[in-house]
Amino acid sequence: MNIEELKKAPIGVFDSGVGGLTVAREIMRQLPNEDIIYFGDTARLPYGSKSKESIIRFSKQIIRFLRTKHVKAIVIACNTATAQALDAVQQEFDTPIIGVIAPGARAAVAETKNKKIGVTGTEGTIRSNMYTRIIREMLPDAEVLGKACPLFVPLVEEGFKDHHITEEVIDIYLREMKESDIDTMILGCTHYPLLRSAIIRYFGDKVHIVNPAYEAAMDLKKILEENGIANENNEFNKYEFYVSDAAEKFKQFANFVLPYDVKSIEQINIEEY
Repeated sequence: MNIEELKKAPIGVFDSGVGGLTVAREIMRQLPNEDIIYFGDTARLPYGSKSKESIIRFSKQIIRFLRTKHVKAIVIACNTATAQALDAVQQEFDTPIIGVIAPGARAAVAETKNKKIGVTGTEGTIRSNMYTRIIREMLPDAEVLGKACPLFVPLVEEGFKDHHITEEVIDIYLREMKESDIDTMILGCTHYPLLRSAIIRYFGDKVHIVNPAYEAAMDLKKILEENGIANENNEFNKYEFYVSDAAEKFKQFANFVLPYDVKSIEQINIEEY
């Protein structure tokens, strides 16, 4: 594709399911001229409990599918897939591919005053220590307190984000962080921004909450502009959504999350790619 064709080409976004819609939402907000092709691997979620080898295989299949849509860049809108597969897929494909961990880590390092940072995420993300590693590359003497919060995802997906049960679960998971002296905390799973208001209420103003979905959208914007392939004029946005299973359930959640009416979702056999 030439430069003019690249400018009009869509952005590919993928996740293990619906959580990455928070990243798609930020791209819609921060890059309003860009078209988006989103894939949710709803047949094989959750990724957090899968092996690294499986996650790399899944990610490569999805990227091959997205490349059939002639995307100009790809965002891995999943912390687990970023942690386990980003390096491998960046080596294999020539399409620009970014994840959500480095942008979130960079924002936390820029924000912290006392070098004490909390990270929440799935068991896979926390176990990978990817956030800790990237934070310490930028801030070697940082103290990083990680906490897996596996119940946050089903609470969000079942519509309990404003329920008192969720407040109780937040307290169970995050009490140790609240009692520590962290001054910055990363929402290290793409579902967690949907609990951001409740988490901010829980911590009060003593802890700055970092949303990697927003930070990834800003990184994407910078990459497109630096390469001269940002879409500067788009009168009619085109957003396409694909899943590997449960299209109707995905559609309901998408219409709950996105500032856009999702009318159709296409189910594909991702194992063919």
